Amino acid sequence: MGSSGKVSPLLIGIVLLAAFLVFINWPQQQEETVNGPRKTPVKVAQVKQQAFPIVIEALGTARANESVTLTAQETELVVDIKFDDGQYVEAGQLLVQFDDKEERARVNELEVNLNEAKRQLARISNLKKESAASEQLFDEQQARVNAMQAQLEVLNAQLNELQIRAPFSGQLGIREISVGSLVRPADVITTLDDVSVVKVNFSVSESHLASLRTGLSVEASSVAYPGERFNGTISSIDSRIDPVTRSILVRAAIDNSEKKLRPGMLLQITLEKRVLDALVVPEKALVPNEDKQLVYVLNGDSVTETEVKIGERRPGFVQIVSGLEAGQRVVVDGTLRVRDQSSVNVLNDDEE
Repeated sequence: MGSSGKVSPLLIGIVLLAAFLVFINWPQQQEETVNGPRKTPVKVAQVKQQAFPIVIEALGTARANESVTLTAQETELVVDIKFDDGQYVEAGQLLVQFDDKEERARVNELEVNLNEAKRQLARISNLKKESAASEQLFDEQQARVNAMQAQLEVLNAQLNELQIRAPFSGQLGIREISVGSLVRPADVITTLDDVSVVKVNFSVSESHLASLRTGLSVEASSVAYPGERFNGTISSIDSRIDPVTRSILVRAAIDNSEKKLRPGMLLQITLEKRVLDALVVPEKALVPNEDKQLVYVLNGDSVTETEVKIGERRPGFVQIVSGLEAGQRVVVDGTLRVRDQSSVNVLNDDEE
């Protein structure tokens, strides 16, 4: 009997907890009774009719407009180097001189013989006019002169091969040789890149093929230059669709007059497909519900749940095809705390 008359500590705890909850909620309940339902704080944004660019994004690797690795054609001895690492050079500028003493001596010898042969040709020509020399003798001497001139051209070509000149204007890489080096064919002397324009190859889905054309503007960005954009245009479009990826290869030419971009850099390419005149709302205004998209439209101090049909998307924004009108305001912050006909307290005054 005595034990059954005792009050359980658990029961006492439950009663105290209930009393505490009643106590802390009593003022709120009284306030809601006096002032109406409590309003949910939200932020809103205006539905706007505006230009809505549709963009394609892709990744590509930068390549020089022109690029070459300079090497020797034959095994030669380096006698002079006329460039520094990373130097900018003009087309035709002399970079490396190989040993050409033997070839120059042969050229000098041949030039002396050629001058003598021409002198003899002129003498025979005068004798022929006076009928003192035969036509055959004149023709033989003329043939000798022609042969020597051809040999001289060959020797001059060989002399040119003993010089390395810049095939185009651009920036040199690291020098891989020194004076006195014995350079063999395929040995790297240095690299030369024309980076005034950077080429970028990137792939685009075949679904965008109809929107592509040469001359279309593109923007490139790199993690090396946050927030900076480099402008360019599409220079060429491949003639074939990749049957595996169902994409097409596109090449863009990016202006690099400030020489900030380097070959090998990873670039993010943004291509403006077209520009729509559309109703636009922030993407965070959308509330997915199964296969529907809902928004909460502000009506006075409450919101109305409204189904919308969306179109194109871009980062942070979405096109509204139907369900809204320009000038309406929709909830963008607090969508998870409201329901249809919820009373709201707008924390911002976005009337733009």
